Amino acid sequence: MILVVKSIAGTIIDFELCSWNGNVARHNSSGRCTDHSIKTNRQLQPGVIILSTNADAAAWIVHTVPGFPIPKTAYTWPAAETAKGHLLLCLTISESQINGIAASLLFVQPIIHYNDIPETETAGMPYFRKLIKGEIPTLPPFTSRGSIRTENAGGPVTVHIYSKSETSKYEIYKKIIVRALKKTIKVWSRRDNKLKGDCRVSQRNIRLITSPASVSGHNTNLELDETSWAVSDPGSIFCHIDKPYFKDQAKEPSLAVCIENNDIFARFDAIAAQLDNCP
Repeated sequence: MILVVKSIAGTIIDFELCSWNGNVARHNSSGRCTDHSIKTNRQLQPGVIILSTNADAAAWIVHTVPGFPIPKTAYTWPAAETAKGHLLLCLTISESQINGIAASLLFVQPIIHYNDIPETETAGMPYFRKLIKGEIPTLPPFTSRGSIRTENAGGPVTVHIYSKSETSKYEIYKKIIVRALKKTIKVWSRRDNKLKGDCRVSQRNIRLITSPASVSGHNTNLELDETSWAVSDPGSIFCHIDKPYFKDQAKEPSLAVCIENNDIFARFDAIAAQLDNCP
């Protein structure tokens, strides 16, 4: 299963790129590539920020696809991943939204593998410059809430970004997402035997979606799914979360990207038709 959510305003032909937590490369219309990598000390889901070189246009991509993109070569889908569930979320934005995204990413402490965005492009983006330099917050608060809006001829979409540092010790599903949305959430994610569903607080429940679940008539199992996501109840919000529903994620930095859109919500809410009983 591959789920792709997109809000595209136009095609970006020439671009500059910043990528983290994955193998990366710089591409332009001539097909040239360069690569750069550094040693990582933990596993986080990868992401890419792309700026157009000839217009006020940008894109932010978060995904679960391993090895995307690959330096010096066109990306080829790994055959071993075909049987697994993945998600690629591509949001088309204006360049003015990038600094707000970077402010949230600072708490997640991403490892920047490659950046070819010149400083002249980011002179008015203090949080992005801190992100590139590897600076992280050392004083409270250790959580962040921010919002951006996509660029879409059919109507912009509001996107909320929630992040936390490992210092916060917060469990992102209950302490961050449920508190922010003030609603019950239905969660599709791999899970351990420690963190259970939670129905103790009215209208602030965490309900776990039953596996297998049906996606367009095809069953998908948690054991073969790399995605972690949630929908609100009552609904209109879909959230992609970069950590599975494990108790230990409270000790790690984490990020949630929540989209307010009825159409997107409805697609994922249909998958959440069956829920596990509350413990």
